Amino acid sequence: MIDTLFPTTVIGSYPKPKWLNRVRELNKEDKFSDKKLKEAEDDAAKIIINEQERAGLDVFNDGEMRREEMVEFFADKIPGYRFYGPVRVWGNNYFNKPSVVEELRAPDPMLVDEFEFNRKFASKDKIIKVPITGPYTIAEWSFNEVYDTKKELIFRLAEIINEEIKRLEDAGARCIQIDEPALSTRPEEVELVGNAIDETVEGVNVDKTILHACYGKFSEIYPEILDFDVDQFALEFANNNFKYIDALKEYEFTKELGLGCVDVHKSSVESVKTIKENIRRGLEVVNPESLWINPDCGLKLLPKSSSFKKLKNMVKAAQELREENI
Repeated sequence: MIDTLFPTTVIGSYPKPKWLNRVRELNKEDKFSDKKLKEAEDDAAKIIINEQERAGLDVFNDGEMRREEMVEFFADKIPGYRFYGPVRVWGNNYFNKPSVVEELRAPDPMLVDEFEFNRKFASKDKIIKVPITGPYTIAEWSFNEVYDTKKELIFRLAEIINEEIKRLEDAGARCIQIDEPALSTRPEEVELVGNAIDETVEGVNVDKTILHACYGKFSEIYPEILDFDVDQFALEFANNNFKYIDALKEYEFTKELGLGCVDVHKSSVESVKTIKENIRRGLEVVNPESLWINPDCGLKLLPKSSSFKKLKNMVKAAQELREENI
């Protein structure tokens, strides 16, 4: 798909312009029409696409300008979900946790318009990555009032997401990323997650399928995850100072590795030298041809200036390592 060492990419989210957040607030107050909101989202998407191109990324998206939260966005589009209101998740942070109140029905296309818009405004030689929240995380972060077991809900969601990915494939998408941050939080369910991922990508023939995970101890789900039917794992490492990377060396890593080499929880910008050192940690696990370079996770909680500088330095670090030929 990309004929270069160390392709650089983002995970998904990127800081939203403050004016877009204000427009969204006014829309919720019925002071700004849905049409005007869409125009604002389109404008923001074009700005972020341009910014990520200027950073030099090989694979990117629009920073998820149309999405507020990774589960809420999809639950809002899948018939059978309902929202009762925000739920406190930690501290003073709240999450609009959805509830399954009816058997889930097939939604209208959820991401095709977004992908086609992004493809239109990106340079022709660039690849648009489409992140989509995986069935396990959506189910894990939902209330279930209908299905007898969580497994039933997970596999119904897998069917729905599988159909959406096929729509994206038909629209020309080449790179799909399935986001499963809940994966490593319950290591005892890794086989269930793997079976659901296999169902999610059944019959899909895009160039690259990526599974992104963070928030957990990868040592507790490895090597079992190697059985998942995906091409690449994009994993968080920088935030935990590469605490779990040695575990990946205990067995041959038979997939591509998307190396989280930039910390998304700190606004301080890593130097090119530091990022190069981080990338070399990934080369302890896979060969250069199997290593992609990305931040740990989405960048949306960082200041916009820090996010851009982190990406610029990440791209420069990858370029210098290519030139040095390791």
